[in-house]
Amino acid sequence: MSGHGTFAESAEHRALREAVAAFARGRGDGGPDPRTPGELWTEAGRLGYLGVNLPEEYGGGGCGISELALVMEEFGAAGNPLLMLVVSPAICGTVISRFGTPEQKRRLLPGLADGSSRMAFGITEPDAGSNSHRLTTTARRDGTDWLLTGRKVFVSGVDEADATLVVGRTEDARTGRLKPCLFVVPRDAPGFSHREIPMELSAPEKQFELVLDDVRLPADALVGEEDAGLQQLFAGLNPERVMIAAFAAGLGRYALDKAVDYARTRQVWSAPIGAHQAVAHPLARLHIELELARLMTRRAAELYDAGDDMAAGEAANMAKYAAAEACAHSVDQAIHTLGGNGLTTEYGLASLLTLSRVARIAPVSREMILNFVSHHTLGLPKSY
Repeated sequence: MSGHGTFAESAEHRALREAVAAFARGRGDGGPDPRTPGELWTEAGRLGYLGVNLPEEYGGGGCGISELALVMEEFGAAGNPLLMLVVSPAICGTVISRFGTPEQKRRLLPGLADGSSRMAFGITEPDAGSNSHRLTTTARRDGTDWLLTGRKVFVSGVDEADATLVVGRTEDARTGRLKPCLFVVPRDAPGFSHREIPMELSAPEKQFELVLDDVRLPADALVGEEDAGLQQLFAGLNPERVMIAAFAAGLGRYALDKAVDYARTRQVWSAPIGAHQAVAHPLARLHIELELARLMTRRAAELYDAGDDMAAGEAANMAKYAAAEACAHSVDQAIHTLGGNGLTTEYGLASLLTLSRVARIAPVSREMILNFVSHHTLGLPKSY
């Protein structure tokens, strides 16, 4: 979207959307592409889609989260949501672009931009949940090195990532309090291990638990300034919410398209089932929900790209909430529209039930977003 605060999508965005949609659909029959997620990732990187938000000088497209969210949505709408788009270019790429040293940018961004390397993101811990103030992964200095110790859970794609951006905490020399910092941990670092968490989730990206046992890291493993850790962390979390919203909106569109196609052609009595309001009205409501969520997602991305972090945070949370609800409703109603066929492997909708829950739970639950809106937007008192 070109004009700040406009509703019309720019010609450039429409062209990008159409190109990504055609690429993501692949075989063009409305079903998921027969290419493996790895092949899709590699080809998308070669075409410049994965790094569209990263600086041009490091091989990226020089655009913003608006464009990357658009890419994500169209992959989802084609039935091929690439969850690592949320993590590698959006979170890690953004943080390194904004706060990394020139050497870190030179070393890490070109691979993230062309997809030849991937980076995972480790923040969640077994006992901390959504409370980032309770993180116990700590880094302490040892000469010029850092020693990082702790555990992380629900880290996507560690098996495919060359490194993981880990949120740890360092001790403030003045106050003695722990403050968040971000470290790049290579996959082969001694003391760094990962274990797959079995998931009932129909997604190619696997989930892992990480164990960091005195992982020795050089001084330049710390991203940016030690004192800017919290600011850096939030710089990555707003794009994460925008991207999850785009993922959910795309997946919701995919399910709705399947349901509409079926309702238009499935005939049991004299007219297609889509002629009956009991079938048609729920689908029309879903379209409205999805369009509203897409608008808010675009607004959140636009605010972020304009540098308005506070307004972007509020909009990104609301977009993520709205898109997650619309996605869950779409998948549920699509399955219901298809009846028994909605539960078959052939139509590929039932497996989306668990996938459609992701956006309601990650990266932060519906309830935590309602807390955010209660406190920050409405000025209501905190309960915690």
